[in-house]
Amino acid sequence: MPGVDMAQSRRIGRRPWRRRQAITGCCPPLALSRRIGPPPWRLRHAWVEARCRGIGGCPQGLVATASASLSHGRQSALMQAFHSDHFVLPLPAGHRFPMPKYRLLREAVARDLPQLRVHEAPPASDGELALAHTPAWIQAVAEGLLTPAQQREIGFPWSPRMAERARRSVGATIAAARAALAEGVAANLAGGTHHAYADRGGGWCVFNDTAVAARLMQAEWHRARRALLRVIVIDLDVHQGNGTAAIFADDPTVFTLSLHGAHNYPARKEASDLDIALPDGCGDADYLAALDAALGQAWARHGQAMPALAFYLAGADPHEDDRLGRLRLSADALAERDRRVFDALHERGIPVAVSMAGGYGREVATTVAIHARTLAQALASWRRWQHPSRASPAVGALRGAAAVEQSPR
Repeated sequence: MPGVDMAQSRRIGRRPWRRRQAITGCCPPLALSRRIGPPPWRLRHAWVEARCRGIGGCPQGLVATASASLSHGRQSALMQAFHSDHFVLPLPAGHRFPMPKYRLLREAVARDLPQLRVHEAPPASDGELALAHTPAWIQAVAEGLLTPAQQREIGFPWSPRMAERARRSVGATIAAARAALAEGVAANLAGGTHHAYADRGGGWCVFNDTAVAARLMQAEWHRARRALLRVIVIDLDVHQGNGTAAIFADDPTVFTLSLHGAHNYPARKEASDLDIALPDGCGDADYLAALDAALGQAWARHGQAMPALAFYLAGADPHEDDRLGRLRLSADALAERDRRVFDALHERGIPVAVSMAGGYGREVATTVAIHARTLAQALASWRRWQHPSRASPAVGALRGAAAVEQSPR
């Protein structure tokens, strides 16, 4: 395609899987270190099963979520969304991060999208975070042990609120993923912290919400169904999801797609399963054509083994008015982008948890309006999911498991 550099990369010769040591007090002492033997996703499933047994089960797991949905009727009346905007960071004056946008988005949803049922997100636990992050990093964030260099890389000064907000952001995506598997579509009104690596943060990202949620859903799904849950990450933030790509570098069960600015942050990019690098100034027509081609390649790569859960990072930062975007997309083109993604997933029966990711408009109201249109597209897709004939295999299996659990014995 003229003017678009479409770089594709398969992961070859990546560093071996590392096992992660359990954090004292949050889970049984199961070792997860450099491994020979079962595939990594099986280790994760066993790890979460043991953790659940150690803390008395998983009352908020996948089957429990589906059971709760069934207890209120076979279809939920409102699409679920999760927020964490009550946890505001004490940023210095003049900081570039648009903290108010999350509260403003929640208020816009309450005003303009009453069909969304918005919940405050629970915090992710140490054990959940350890599915994608090293114990040392989790401890450093929790206890305020970040070095000045680590805080500069993140872009936030450490504070207890910073640590709590990071946990809640991950918790919101976990909750959205569980709801999506039960109902088809759900949302995090923040999230998309794709620059966080296993052992460090970066680019205003502390923990990687998508990576933690993906691995936890796989483990819970395996525990409930003894089956593999394949995942696709569709990252349409204008900045490459370098942390996500690195975390899943050797995991064939998670497919990472990133459509991003070629010359934008980060300067050093990782190799996703499929990277589409766009030139500065890319406009509506070229962007949408690149998106169609990327989705087509992703489905072709999967063949008959389609993913059963998607995470969609619907960044507002490709917008023409974004301070950090360097692309030239109109608001209408971004809404069309969202429609195409939700339609493609719905057509293939793939549930999706959508997060807002980046958005740094010169006027915060512009960014909030773009995010709100994303949620409107998500709601339209959710409505189509509320027909039993449109349930994906994952949703159908969950509803079946929930029905069995609720049946008289």
